Amino acid sequence: MDEAQRDLTVRDWLPRTAALLLGTLALATAFIAAYVGALHQPRPHDVPVGVVLGDQRAQAVLAAVRQRTDKIEPIEYDDPAAAEDGLIGREVYAVLTSGPDNGLRLATASASAPAATDLVIQVLGQAARQANLPIQVTDEVPVQSTDPRGLVPFYLAIGYVLGGYLASTALGLRVGTAPVTLPRAGLRIGALAVYSAVLGIVGATVVGPVLDVWHHDIPAVAAVGALAVFAAAMVAAAVQAWLGLLGTGLVILLLVVLGNPGSGGIYAPEFLPAWLRGMHLWNVPGLTTDLIKSAVYFDRSSMGWTLTGLTLWALLGLLGLVTATIFRAHRRAARARPVAPTADD
Repeated sequence: MDEAQRDLTVRDWLPRTAALLLGTLALATAFIAAYVGALHQPRPHDVPVGVVLGDQRAQAVLAAVRQRTDKIEPIEYDDPAAAEDGLIGREVYAVLTSGPDNGLRLATASASAPAATDLVIQVLGQAARQANLPIQVTDEVPVQSTDPRGLVPFYLAIGYVLGGYLASTALGLRVGTAPVTLPRAGLRIGALAVYSAVLGIVGATVVGPVLDVWHHDIPAVAAVGALAVFAAAMVAAAVQAWLGLLGTGLVILLLVVLGNPGSGGIYAPEFLPAWLRGMHLWNVPGLTTDLIKSAVYFDRSSMGWTLTGLTLWALLGLLGLVTATIFRAHRRAARARPVAPTADD
C-alpha cells in the first residue's frame, strides 16, 4: 500500500471512529445523568391511598395529612368493595378505613412497592397518633420473604429486556440489520420468537426452582417473560432495520438509559422526578416489571394495560421490521433497474 492509499484509509477511518466514540460518549453521559438524576435523592410525591366516600374518620385523617404534605394523595372510592378492588388492582398502595375501637384500619399491598407502603404506614401512623386514634395495619398482598425489598421483578424484567435486544443486535451483526427479503424477515422473527420462549422459561426457572425466590405462578412468569423478550427484540430489530448502527444506540437509550430508571422498579414511580414518573406506563422495562408483579402477586385483572402495552410494542416492532424490509427491497430493485436509452443514444 503506497502513501496515498494509506492517507485515504486514515481519512476514511478517522470520521467513522470519531462518530462512533462521540455516540458512545453521548450514551454514557445520558446513562450517568438519567440514573444519578433519577435515583440519587428519591422524593415521594402523591403516593395514592384509597378511602371510601362517607367514611368520615378516615377521610378527615387523610385530609389533615394532605394539608401538611403532598407525599400522600387520597383516592376516593364509592364503597369498600371498590376500594378493595383498587388495592388488588394496584391502583393504590393502601386503603384507609375506620377500624375497631373508634380507630383506623390501614390495609396495604407491600408487593406493589415495599418502600411506598412503608412510607404510607409511617405518614398515616404518625397522623393517627397525633389524632389519638388507634390504627391497625394489615398487609393484604405481602411481598415474598425471599425478596423483602421487592426488587426481583425489576431485575428479572431487566434480564428479559436485555436478552431481547441483545439477541436482535447479535442477529443484525451476523446477517445484517435489515433482512433482504420478506422470507428472511420471517425467519428472523421466527428465530426471535423461539429464543423469547426459551428465555422466558429459563428466567422463570432461575427465580423459581433454582434460586427459590417464588414457589408459584412459574408458567405465568415464563409467559410474561417470553412476551417481554419478544417485544424488546422486535423493537430493537425494527429500529435497527431502519437506522442501522445508529438504531442500536437509540435502542440502548430507550430500553436502558431511560427505560431502567423510569421503570419504577428500583423506586416506585411516585418517588421519581416528574419527567420520569409516568414512563413506566409505556416503556418496555416498566410494563414488564408491572406485569411480572401482577403475575406473581395480584389478581389477573391488574394485568390490563401492562399486557396490552407489551403486546402493542411487539406488534409495532414486527410491523416496523417488515416495512423496513419491504422498503429496502424496493430501493435495491430501483437501483438495479436498467436505465432506458434516450433518443440521443
